[in-house]
Amino acid sequence: MSIKIGKIAGIEVSLHFSWFIIFFLVTWSLATNVFPLQYPGERSVFYWFIGVLASASLFVSVLVHELFHSIVARRNNVKARSITLYFFGGVSEIIEPPTPMSELLISAAGPFSSFSLGIFFFAWNLIPDGALAWVKVLFEYASYINFLLAGFNMIPAYPMDGGRILRAIIWMKRRNLLSSTRTATQVSRVISYLIMGLGLFNFTFLYTFNGLWLLIIGLLIKNSADASLNEMMIVQALEGVFVRDIMTRDIVIVEPDISIQKLVDNYFRIYKHKGFPVVSNGELLGLITEQDVREVPFERWDESRVRDVMKPVEQLTTIRPEDKVSDALILISSRDIGRLPVLENDKLVGILTRSDITRTIKDRLRFKT
Repeated sequence: MSIKIGKIAGIEVSLHFSWFIIFFLVTWSLATNVFPLQYPGERSVFYWFIGVLASASLFVSVLVHELFHSIVARRNNVKARSITLYFFGGVSEIIEPPTPMSELLISAAGPFSSFSLGIFFFAWNLIPDGALAWVKVLFEYASYINFLLAGFNMIPAYPMDGGRILRAIIWMKRRNLLSSTRTATQVSRVISYLIMGLGLFNFTFLYTFNGLWLLIIGLLIKNSADASLNEMMIVQALEGVFVRDIMTRDIVIVEPDISIQKLVDNYFRIYKHKGFPVVSNGELLGLITEQDVREVPFERWDESRVRDVMKPVEQLTTIRPEDKVSDALILISSRDIGRLPVLENDKLVGILTRSDITRTIKDRLRFKT
């Protein structure tokens, strides 16, 4: 679950709900433990003030890191639709780059931005103490965070930036994306086992909780690499398949002015679909789903109209018949939606559902076609 906060350079930016919890925890830790030990003798309000700013600087650093990925992607004609920010990282919704060079440039952009910010903030260590002491404290922390972001992301573990750079280099030599992904995944597994081994040693023999963190990080790296390889195999299975090939053309539509009661009785209970496009005079107005209906109190079903409850077309994610199904799958998965209206010349020509894609993947993996 995420909250949209706006657009930057045309790229939609959202905050995952967990961000707010971690923001408070990190601020509390910095204000009550870290900064009082590093800079003793200050008032409590000073530590809380710097703690909030330091946590905000981490958020800004992660945002800049992800923005650089997305901006460089667009400069290389690779679609970059949105960014979802978690506190310790972010996820850019970027379509798989078509060439190894574009993959290399896009992957390197994030660590480059973090390293550049680290140098910028580090330069403030040269400012004198006194009136700007709190600025120095803040910038020292921001410098450390950005160097850490750059260094951690350059670990050659796929699908992290370093792992993607490794895959791009292998891809340049082999000219085979799936084979390159398999090799990058194998390297990632070795790295994850080394990290988990180090963590187990620390936790077992040195009795430090840092070992537990290393175990968790190693496990996350391994699981992420395996999941990304599976995703790549699915993308390869969908190679050459376009939306027009598998979309549902026989569309059941609803009028915007019918009641919710009629919608349930005459559509949901009969057709068993989980959502319907709302169309008037051939124009797509929106989409209404079971979830939308559930949010309307039962006693208001007779008086409430579909147009009052539906999600308007301006808020919908739509695709075109000539789009790749692999791109549509990324949209459906990243935005957790069940269906995509297919528009051609602003007219509704079909619906592509999660089930349509799943069925196609199973068939192509089964028969390897």
